[in-house]
Amino acid sequence: MKKFNLKPAIFIGPHLIFFIVFGLLPSLYGIYASFTQWDLVSDPVWVGLNNYKTILFDKDSTFSYQFYNGLKNTFVFVVASVPFLIIIPLLVAAALENKGVKLKGLFQAILYVPGLISASAAALIWGLIFNAQLGFTSNVFGMDIPWAANQPYAWIIILILTIWGGIGGNLIIYRASISGIDKSLYEAAEIDGANKFQKFINVTLPSIRFPLLYTFVMTTAGCFNVFVQPLMMTRGGPNQSTTVLMMYIRDLAFTSGSSIAGMASAMAVLLGIVILIISIFQYVLMMRNSN
Repeated sequence: MKKFNLKPAIFIGPHLIFFIVFGLLPSLYGIYASFTQWDLVSDPVWVGLNNYKTILFDKDSTFSYQFYNGLKNTFVFVVASVPFLIIIPLLVAAALENKGVKLKGLFQAILYVPGLISASAAALIWGLIFNAQLGFTSNVFGMDIPWAANQPYAWIIILILTIWGGIGGNLIIYRASISGIDKSLYEAAEIDGANKFQKFINVTLPSIRFPLLYTFVMTTAGCFNVFVQPLMMTRGGPNQSTTVLMMYIRDLAFTSGSSIAGMASAMAVLLGIVILIISIFQYVLMMRNSN
């Protein structure tokens, strides 16, 4: 009889328990709650697909407006931020791999440290920088702009905060991936007369396509869950033009006069479906192009 090996269970067990308790079970209960009318106090009342019908098809409903406006603003944020969060760290990582660059570790640390600062603290710092009366931009550069109260400035300060704090993680992944590329590939390309740009396009990018795919999918999914930046920097304004879907979900579930957790759960489930569909599309598209 084969002896049961406990070592894998010892290593995997705590993580599996943590995932089930704090990930899987809340997610399953959230899906259940999306089919109910629930105020977080009384027992949930099963209403079937009513929440989804109201959100998706009742154009006169406030919940429908909140969902579509929040989803639109979330898409705006994703489309505007993801390219920067992918391209900037990729170019910096490629530049740091050049032989002539010194203090590589220092530059990498400088770019990575902002990611260790909590988003709330970072938002307070950048909020002061862009303050119309006290801020660095107004007192040094004389820019008399109420950043949070006008578009496109409201989106600009949200993007600056996001990029400042978000490029470090992808930078680490790209540097590790690029440093692992076989140097003979670059030597062969150089013999063929390729310049630095051609080596980057024809050697570097194909060699790190899987890290690129991973960061692209995960960065996109993370940006769809944006919450702190627009909440802290613009309070969702002006005129709810930066109120993303997660802000509406939070307000419905926890800060409304009467909590509507069932409706909030339905919005969260729909957002999860959108993220899943886009992630699958990204994966299929990039895998097809890499073959």
